[in-house]
Amino acid sequence: MSSSTPKLLKQITNFGFFLIAMIGGISSCVSPKSIVYFQGDSLRYSSQEITQRYVPTILPSDILSIIVGSLNAEANEVFNTPNLFTTASTNYSSVGGARVQPLGYLVDSDGAIEIPLVGKVKVSGLRTTDAADTIRLRLQNYLKEPSVIVRNLNFKVSVMGEVKLPAVYVIPDEKITLPEVLSLAGDLTIYGNRSNVMIIREENGKREYARIDLTSRDIFNSPYYYLHKNDVIYVEPVKARMLDTDSRIRTVPLIVTIVGGISTLGILILNLTK
Repeated sequence: MSSSTPKLLKQITNFGFFLIAMIGGISSCVSPKSIVYFQGDSLRYSSQEITQRYVPTILPSDILSIIVGSLNAEANEVFNTPNLFTTASTNYSSVGGARVQPLGYLVDSDGAIEIPLVGKVKVSGLRTTDAADTIRLRLQNYLKEPSVIVRNLNFKVSVMGEVKLPAVYVIPDEKITLPEVLSLAGDLTIYGNRSNVMIIREENGKREYARIDLTSRDIFNSPYYYLHKNDVIYVEPVKARMLDTDSRIRTVPLIVTIVGGISTLGILILNLTK
C-alpha cells in the first residue's frame, strides 16, 4: 500500500463530512434583516401620532364579571355569587399562563343579563364602563350607594403558528396590541415570517384577512395594530423552515448514499493500491 493512501482516504472522508454539513446548512440560513422588528430610518428619536384605540363593546354570548360593592356586605354576596372561576380543563390561557374556565353573567341572545332581584338588564352594544353605570342605577333600588365593576371574561385572541407558546389568550383589561400578544406567546421563533403575519378578524357578519409586516414601522398606523376580540393571529413559517422540514425527510437517505459512496470509493482505492 502506498504511504499516501491513508492521507488520501482522510481527505475523501473530510470531503464527505463537508458535503453533509453543507446540505444541513443551506436550508437553515436566515437573513438577520428578516428578523429585526420596526425597521426604519437611523434617527435616534422620532415620533408618531397615536391612532385611536379600539373600544370593545359587549356582544351576545359574552361572559361578564360583575363585582358589586355597597355598605351592605351580605347583600353584595347575592350579586357577586356568579363571579367564580373553575380549574376545569379548558383551551383558555390567561396572560399569566394559568388555565382557568371563566364563569360569570352570560349575555343572552337578546343582549341582556339576568341579575338576582333586578331581573334582565340590556348590556349588548355598551362598553363595560357604560354597562357598569347602567347596572349601578338599577341596583340603587336594592343597595345603598352601590359601586359596580364590569369586566369581559372572554375577550380573547388566538395565536398560532411559529411562536413559542401558541394558545388562546384571555385579555383581562380588554385592550392589547399585536406586539404585546406576540410577546405573551413567547415571541416568534427564528423561523417565523415577521414580514407576513396574518390576522383573521370576524366582525359585523364579515371575515377579514390582513397581512402585517412586523419589520416595518408602518405597523403602528395599521388598523390591526390594536387587536379586537376573537382575533386570530397566524405566524407562517419562512421558506427556510419549510425547506428545513422537507430536507429532514430527504436528508437521511441522501447521507446514507454519500456515506455509502465514500465507503465504496475508499475500498476501491485500497484495492487499487494493494
